[in-house]
Amino acid sequence: MNQYHPPVADFLMNTAVVDCKHPQIQILAASLSGQTPLITAKNCFDWVRDHIEHSIDFHREEVTCKTSDVLRIGTGLCTAKSHLLVALWRANQIPAGFCYQRLTLDGPNPPYCTHGFTAVWLDDRGWYRCDARGNSKPGIHCAFTPGQENLAYPTIYNGEQTYPEVWAEPWPDLLAAMEKLQSISQYRSDPIDACPPATDLCVSEPTGMNIHSAETDHVLP
Repeated sequence: MNQYHPPVADFLMNTAVVDCKHPQIQILAASLSGQTPLITAKNCFDWVRDHIEHSIDFHREEVTCKTSDVLRIGTGLCTAKSHLLVALWRANQIPAGFCYQRLTLDGPNPPYCTHGFTAVWLDDRGWYRCDARGNSKPGIHCAFTPGQENLAYPTIYNGEQTYPEVWAEPWPDLLAAMEKLQSISQYRSDPIDACPPATDLCVSEPTGMNIHSAETDHVLP
């Protein structure tokens, strides 16, 4: 994405869901801090991608949303993993926010689901979007490679889209649906297809040209 600078306070917020000031989040964030913000950002990305089990890939039934719960329980959907990654970046004073796609759950036909990923502000590059959902699903190869996006899923089917905004907070409609979710089995049978909020807490900028997505049909985000 381009060099538009974010309103820093909004993208460093501690919230009820993104509780970046939680003691355990602070401890982990400090352990991942590197010599530069770029190294720190990559350390945080790699840790969440590789250490938090994607709920569906690992057949977990626990539903997590709040970042400290994601860390404590060790699992989450793509949206929950994005909450933890943003919290770790913010705990290291790196502005970060949330990005979303609308994807089919399996193949070319509905139902649709909301896939969550992240964007981090890098002073020498601007916004960089990246996806830490995990490479535990065959065909997914997400990496932290500023200058080239490596998103998990392309938008290839009718009704799918990648939203251009970077949001300072997770979508309220998404959070409300996640709060009602009792198990991952329930999600599989009735996926969350959330609506974007009408709010000013986002930046909307055109994406750059160096975008790569995994060459795979998406079965569950």
